[in-house]
Amino acid sequence: MIQSILQVALGGAIGASARYATGLAAARAFGTDFPYGTLAVNGIGSFLMGLGFAALVGPDGEESRLAPLLLAGVLGGYTTFSAYSLEVWQLFTAGRHAAALGYAAGSSALAIAALAVGVLVARSMLA
Repeated sequence: MIQSILQVALGGAIGASARYATGLAAARAFGTDFPYGTLAVNGIGSFLMGLGFAALVGPDGEESRLAPLLLAGVLGGYTTFSAYSLEVWQLFTAGRHAAALGYAAGSSALAIAALAVGVLVARSMLA
């Protein structure tokens, strides 16, 4: 258990650093008038999560010893969108289409609403 937690922590530091570097590179390449960095991170991270899941998790759900480091750690630190994408895909491929669509829509709506409430609360406290 402690080994997995340390793997996730190390991987998270690597992933967060890579996310920051990707954001800087995207801003230099494309400018800052649109969140190109976040868009790139979400796409790259989701693609890598698909590759990693297929390579590191067997059909029976058995995980490789590297899964915590690479999937939860590096990719989780790089983008949580990749985990969200994987969960939607797993629900969909399990035949739970309504649950997949509900989770996808509900997660987006909840996240945006929670962010808005957080901004409003913080602004009211700071006013």
